[in-house]
Amino acid sequence: MRKTTLVAASAAVLALTLTACSGNSGTAQPAGQTQAEGRGILASPFTDAIQLASASKQGTEKSKSAKFTMEGSAAGQTLSATGAMAFDGANTKFSMSTTAAGETTEMRMVDKVMYIKLPAAQQKQMGTDKSWAKISADGTDPVSQAMGAAMSQSAEQSDPSKILEQVSKAGRIVSSDQTELNGEQVNHYKVELDVTKAIDQFTGQVPAAARAQLNEKLKGKDLKLPAELWLNKDNLPVQVTMDQGPMMQALGAPGGDAKFTMKYSDWGTTVDVTAPPADQVVDFGELMKKAGR
Repeated sequence: MRKTTLVAASAAVLALTLTACSGNSGTAQPAGQTQAEGRGILASPFTDAIQLASASKQGTEKSKSAKFTMEGSAAGQTLSATGAMAFDGANTKFSMSTTAAGETTEMRMVDKVMYIKLPAAQQKQMGTDKSWAKISADGTDPVSQAMGAAMSQSAEQSDPSKILEQVSKAGRIVSSDQTELNGEQVNHYKVELDVTKAIDQFTGQVPAAARAQLNEKLKGKDLKLPAELWLNKDNLPVQVTMDQGPMMQALGAPGGDAKFTMKYSDWGTTVDVTAPPADQVVDFGELMKKAGR
């Protein structure tokens, strides 16, 4: 499999969690906010991060699914994606088409298994007539073992309300205002995430073998990551931006940039994602063995 295809697959999935990392929050919610929502009126922005996280989590748990688009850049490369996702914890599933380095890749996540569409040229290059390769956490090859668990974990943590939970644990609301986005009245929040307060939340998708080294590089550094969120009257995210450049620079990553914008629409839409037919799927580990890797 060409390196760019694999990079596009991993970058796109992991980018979903740049705007959605794990955490826990309280359940308090002001009565005025609830009543305003019931009237279909955009209520005043929250001032407390825990209450904001709780309200958004309730909204996404009720809606359960959404369509999304993503635009971003990392290490000097641009990345874009479109897709739809059903949020259901460990059973989260999605379909996505992503473009990176001039290549477009189709992906599906179903039952904790990632399926990547192989273009005809790559099928020939890899010596297979199968049109899909699968990567799962229980794969026996090094890449599957490294990426499979991370991809499954990333998908599980991809609920966009997770960034608000992260703010409630490791950040703060810097400012807020009400504005219009794509013809819709929204609450706009500027937030700041403190990496030193919750390093594990930022490296949780990294394979365990590399996590300790990353944590050591980040330890003791005063890293603040800026993010912005636009939430509708139901406290559902319609747009999220995050700049992880400061963290990438601290880790010594090439280029040192990592900025992403996620846009969500059609909350509550039906998301029907199925695994490709078994006779069209080849295990990624088998491809690696054929390639002598």
